[in-house]
Amino acid sequence: MHRLQKLILGRLIFGVLTLFIISAFMFIGIEILPGDLAQQILGQSATPSTVAAFRAELGLDQPPHIRYIDWLGGVLQGDFGNSLASGRAVADLLSTRLYNTIFLATYAAVIAIPVALTLGLLTALWRHTVFDRGMNLGALAAVSMPEFFVAYVLILFLSIRFGWFPTLARIDAAEGLGDALYRTFLPALTLVLVVVAHMMRMTRAAIINVLASPYIEMAQLKGVPWWRIIVLHALPNALAPIINVMALNLAYLIVGVVVVEVVFSYPGLGQLLVDAVTSRDFPVVQAVGLFFATVYITLNVLADIISLISNPRLRHGR
Repeated sequence: MHRLQKLILGRLIFGVLTLFIISAFMFIGIEILPGDLAQQILGQSATPSTVAAFRAELGLDQPPHIRYIDWLGGVLQGDFGNSLASGRAVADLLSTRLYNTIFLATYAAVIAIPVALTLGLLTALWRHTVFDRGMNLGALAAVSMPEFFVAYVLILFLSIRFGWFPTLARIDAAEGLGDALYRTFLPALTLVLVVVAHMMRMTRAAIINVLASPYIEMAQLKGVPWWRIIVLHALPNALAPIINVMALNLAYLIVGVVVVEVVFSYPGLGQLLVDAVTSRDFPVVQAVGLFFATVYITLNVLADIISLISNPRLRHGR
């Protein structure tokens, strides 16, 4: 087996093992929470026999490792159980909210990625200028502010004072794609401002590091046009760190939307997770947490694989 194939296979196996370990820790974390779940759902007025029957219905009378194996087996078959709050299948709840979260993440990514790459490239080419310093100052300010603060500032100015956009992102009431984009612009802009700052700074650092290489100086001495140096020599060799930071931020756009969705009352997975935690709906909490972990691990593994493939020494076996 080629060395590159072994490395890719190792990354895939490591990703699966990591996901398995996370699912176990997540189950253990819910298991050690204080209180009796059946008693809390039924209330203090429930009789012991009713509580015992309800515990048997939920499977809480079985040992934890048996319940974990049963839950994991159901997950592998696409069965996440039923919601304790609504009685609906958890898979149906996830499918309803998943589209909304993916829509918001895609909306933000389509704006953030080209803007971040362009600003990162320009700040690298015009480093130590007023433009570079201004962009770095703005990026540092955006990274330092928490998402909920950025969201409330946008609501204050763009929604309350100027009335340009709605305060609540009710995508379920949207009529057509244009209306959905309009209603979700503020949460998407919140994510864009946070993500662009990080990606821009990492892109700038990667480009500057490559531009300091001897082969770039040699290309300049040979009279190669500057745009060819950037496009054909600098960017391909700076792809690995840029891809890694893009994968991390794409994972954040899906996994880290919990606060943003709550602020804007956006009906996505983040809002579903908060509602499930409030009502102690543990099957939903486990399912959403496992989905977020799967997305995060998958994107990181893909970033590692793309970085390995983009390495000429590994690709050509030398």
